[in-house]
Amino acid sequence: MFEILEHTADIGFRTYGRTPAELFEAAAEALTSIVMERETVASRIERPLSAAGADYESLLVNWLSEVLYFIDAERMAFHHFHVSEITPLHVAGSGFGEPYDAARHCGKIIVKAVTYHQLKVTQTSEGWTAEVYLDV
Repeated sequence: MFEILEHTADIGFRTYGRTPAELFEAAAEALTSIVMERETVASRIERPLSAAGADYESLLVNWLSEVLYFIDAERMAFHHFHVSEITPLHVAGSGFGEPYDAARHCGKIIVKAVTYHQLKVTQTSEGWTAEVYLDV
């Protein structure tokens, strides 16, 4: 439900969903797959996540920044996500995973921030797409 995009200085991804909720779930999974190997993470803990924004673009940046906060500050390794509530101004859901364990979880790229650079959230006839670039 996502693909990695080439960029000269940063890294990005394009993600897809039939609904905004699926789009935000896939975007969080794309972010975490850039940071670490998700396949080794067990879904032992449910971590509530929420964000607010002025529109879907700022909402997506804030949602992904919330995920990144838990990865960095709380040392959480995420396997998958579920969005339970979403409007253009608010998103709430959960991330499922476990505490990061360097012996079991393979880190990949250190992401410093989610950016607004070339950010796009678009509704199409097939659903929703987003393009997001990360500061690494």
